[in-house]
Amino acid sequence: MRLLIIASALSLAAATPASAQPGTGNPAGMSPGTVQAAPGMPSPNQPNQADRLFVQEATIGGAAEVDLGRLAEQKGQSQAVKEFGRQMVADHGKANQQLNGLAQAARVAQPQQLDEEHKAMFGQLERSSGAGFDLAYIRGQVTDHQKTAQLLEWEIGSGQDPQLKNFASQVLPIVLHHLEMASTIEDEMTGAAPRPRVSVTSVPQATGQPLPR
Repeated sequence: MRLLIIASALSLAAATPASAQPGTGNPAGMSPGTVQAAPGMPSPNQPNQADRLFVQEATIGGAAEVDLGRLAEQKGQSQAVKEFGRQMVADHGKANQQLNGLAQAARVAQPQQLDEEHKAMFGQLERSSGAGFDLAYIRGQVTDHQKTAQLLEWEIGSGQDPQLKNFASQVLPIVLHHLEMASTIEDEMTGAAPRPRVSVTSVPQATGQPLPR
């Protein structure tokens, strides 16, 4: 279900002309009644539907990264997997706290538990061990970070709330770095040829107020 929601939202965003997308600097594309800090720039804490979907999906994904990272710290066989899991707990834990504050300020409700997809993933990993656990965890991380990068890019392009868009812009390079790390670990496990490095030079930027400390 989560994959279908994201895919449908991304397809809708891609099919919508840029001039009609909210939060892109075109006042005509903003939600009705949006208060503007400047012409074409909505004031903070006025989420549109894209912002609300982003908060929902990013909350679930961030919580899953922390839970799965802790599991990798405990059950990982290789030191690389253990260290990667430890970094996921630290990085996504910090991002989760920032997102929680922004969601509260924007009055966007957040899910209180994982979705069925991540519950099933966690259960499967709990039943795994050794090298099998390591490979399954890392492959899941590659897939999840690819999806998260797409979600962040979508929020940057389609969201309205400047603080949420700014959050997505700042977190995206971190997620791309995680994706590169996970891909490298997977390649080392499977003996595959190294993949091209993920470039962060073209990461889209969103203007807005600085993130809360």
